[in-house]
Amino acid sequence: MFSQSQKLYEKSCQLIPGGVNSPVRAFNSVGGKPVFIDRAHGPHLFDVDGNSYIDLINSWGPMILGHQFDPVVEAVKEQVEKGFSYGAPTEGEYLLARQVNKMAPWAELTRLTSTGTEACMSALRVARGYTGRQKFIKFAGNYHGHADPFLVKAGSGVLSLAIPGSPGVPEGTTQSTLIAEYNNLENVRDLFNEYGSELAAVILEPVAGNMGCIVPEEGFLEGLRQLCDDHGTVLIFDEVMTGFRLAGGGASEMFDITPDLVTYGKVIGGGMPIAAFAGKREVMETVAPLGPVYQAGTLSGNPVAVACGLATLKHLDDSSDIYERLEKTTKEIKDILLERFADHKVAVNTIGSMISIHFGIDKASHYDDVANADNEVFKRLFHHCLKNGIYLPPSPFETWFISQAIG
Repeated sequence: MFSQSQKLYEKSCQLIPGGVNSPVRAFNSVGGKPVFIDRAHGPHLFDVDGNSYIDLINSWGPMILGHQFDPVVEAVKEQVEKGFSYGAPTEGEYLLARQVNKMAPWAELTRLTSTGTEACMSALRVARGYTGRQKFIKFAGNYHGHADPFLVKAGSGVLSLAIPGSPGVPEGTTQSTLIAEYNNLENVRDLFNEYGSELAAVILEPVAGNMGCIVPEEGFLEGLRQLCDDHGTVLIFDEVMTGFRLAGGGASEMFDITPDLVTYGKVIGGGMPIAAFAGKREVMETVAPLGPVYQAGTLSGNPVAVACGLATLKHLDDSSDIYERLEKTTKEIKDILLERFADHKVAVNTIGSMISIHFGIDKASHYDDVANADNEVFKRLFHHCLKNGIYLPPSPFETWFISQAIG
């Protein structure tokens, strides 16, 4: 069934660490060898062995419109005919920043990057430069890319592989990183009481998507906003996953909380490698060349990626009911899972078009909940689905993403 994938994996292992270019693509957490994809269309992936799958990863979030969505493909083709890269400003960069500001008005200034890691790393640097402080709070199980300061009790592949940090990260780079428990406001308040005058930033996924789909409890985000206001600390929402996926303005709009800085990725590029950090004008004006905080990227704002992202955001903005339809489909999937596993202790979390399932627990709202789930059952579910044409994330700690092509 997977003979060509296995051959490609064995060849890749000779030239690529672990045979993959991102650890989360490996099947270490579920066992077996990764499937190699040949092409995709609509709601389907097709592997090199000719097997087809309903895609519930959707490139880890970007393909909210489905694969090969015609208006997006046309926009990319049009730009490719003009050129791949210039290393100079383009109108498309302005148009994308304007579209971001239209959908998320608190993004008064936007700087494009190529990856979510760059966006989060840069946002933290800006917060430090703006406040003149060094320490910051992150949350156990939240993942903000692989920059050194963030690789402490991170989610995503780090959680999947049970790595508490990473060799190669100097101790000094994490000395200013303070860890709090997601959905535990009292824990955060204690840190503010001790370090408030030293805290440059609080960074979090407003909906934690790298330890499953963990929704903020009532009052949690509001409490963080108030603590940051009271202490002159920058509140950073990492919306690499949730931005433009949960709503036009992402989680910030959904929960009516305005961050000082916000990072975007995935949906903002429609599948192309592009990301951004954005926020209040006063804070973002510290970024070079306007201000002293240096940040740069040779291929930032790549015109092909910009065209893909702009076409994606325009369609989302113009579709009055797309988020309602996505939520409806996601709830239908949740109902199917709850019916199928009625005899199991299980927690199925959903918000918008994000969903995750955790076995052996009846509630998943904290890092410790998902860390103690029965992941052996998830492994069996993963391989059962794979054999029956459904492609799930190969980790119990990853959110499933639904596209408009499913339904």
